[in-house]
Amino acid sequence: MIKLALDLKLYDGNGFMGFGPLGLEGKSAQNDAPIIFQSFISSAIGLVSIIAVIWFIFILLTGSLSLMTSGGDKATAENAKKKISNGLIGLLLTIFGIFLISLIGQVFGIKNILVIPALLETLGIK
Repeated sequence: MIKLALDLKLYDGNGFMGFGPLGLEGKSAQNDAPIIFQSFISSAIGLVSIIAVIWFIFILLTGSLSLMTSGGDKATAENAKKKISNGLIGLLLTIFGIFLISLIGQVFGIKNILVIPALLETLGIK
């Protein structure tokens, strides 16, 4: 196990080190941690947004296909319409959530609530 960690440069003989963009080796953890955390949060929000859009497209396509193949069956057509509506509501809730967090920041006077280093500085956390 330690040989594998040495080969991957995750172990320097003194202890295990971080890897990738979240690793703090060779950096001042106190100064760079908020920036790394903001990068992580920003990536997570972006990933959730992308997943929401892809899921909406999938739901839209499957709902549309069900609607087209309902063959005049009112129950099947109604279920397909509900599926499309639910997909659209989910997408709108995802987008609304991001705007809601920003609005909460504006109401409480935290101008950059989605920018973690500025938020920590505003709150007085070092």
